[in-house]
Amino acid sequence: MTASAEIHATIVVPASQPMVALLGSNDEFLRIIEGAFPGADILARGNELRLSGDAASVSMVELLFAEMLAVLRTSQQLTVESVERSIALLRTGARPSDVLNSNILSSRGRTIRAKTLNQKRYVDAIDTHTITFGIGPAGTGKTYLAVAMAVQALQSKRISRIVLTRPAVEAGERLGFLPGTLSEKIDPYLRPLYDALHDMLDRDSIPRLMTSGVIEVAPLAYMRGRTLNDAFIILDEAQNTTAEQMKMFLTRLGFGSTMVVTGDVTQVDLPGGTMSGLRVVQEILEDVDDVAFCRLDSQDVVRHKLVGRIVEAYGRYDELNPRRV
Repeated sequence: MTASAEIHATIVVPASQPMVALLGSNDEFLRIIEGAFPGADILARGNELRLSGDAASVSMVELLFAEMLAVLRTSQQLTVESVERSIALLRTGARPSDVLNSNILSSRGRTIRAKTLNQKRYVDAIDTHTITFGIGPAGTGKTYLAVAMAVQALQSKRISRIVLTRPAVEAGERLGFLPGTLSEKIDPYLRPLYDALHDMLDRDSIPRLMTSGVIEVAPLAYMRGRTLNDAFIILDEAQNTTAEQMKMFLTRLGFGSTMVVTGDVTQVDLPGGTMSGLRVVQEILEDVDDVAFCRLDSQDVVRHKLVGRIVEAYGRYDELNPRRV
């Protein structure tokens, strides 16, 4: 078999775009790209990038730089993380600019957007379905993106209130025996939802919105017997619901409302022998219209890189040592 012929290509970078923004400080982005595509040689001269190598590698690098320039044209800054994610997206056949340029919410000087293809699919599903399930490991942005979509819907007046809830499993949802006021009892279980809100809304406005009922944060037990109209409702940590609790929650859906259910079926804290409602509901509602199931994995982890490796390691361990949950 003969080696594939070497091909050449030239990319002209617009004069308005500094090369350092494209190649990174001390060429750190360039080194990442060269490491990812060893079949391509990249030479930077003035405002030109000259590529040579095998056809597949040169074509991928040429497309990658075109996508990076598209991101830069939106005034976003490239980072090591965004370059690495762009490479991963290209290898799945996706266009990085379609994902990285899709803004959900701009707040407090920062823009919240999907960072991976599965996250983009998750956000799109929330936008087009009445009920969406986001299932995946810690750090994949399930809750954070859902809260961002809720805040965006509130600000655009598509809904009139946000309801955030999660099961307080560690207290068995029987909070009476805990010391302190009701707020002090439930706050530890709801803290991740408060943290997301504080990232997206002016801190001083949150107490006012909660007092007026525009935003409600409450344990799952407080949803029983209600019908939630014109609301964006998020159930977090849904792997810790029983099948009965999941049915109870889903049947709270009212007119003009959107529901998002998030959870990680590998981290169930229910008492032994209790089946997770999040596991059961996938079998029951998988083929129901207007219900979407979005599954994220270790490749969608947007925390420290080590978190993704930890998730993968636990996944391999669980495959070899299956547990009944």
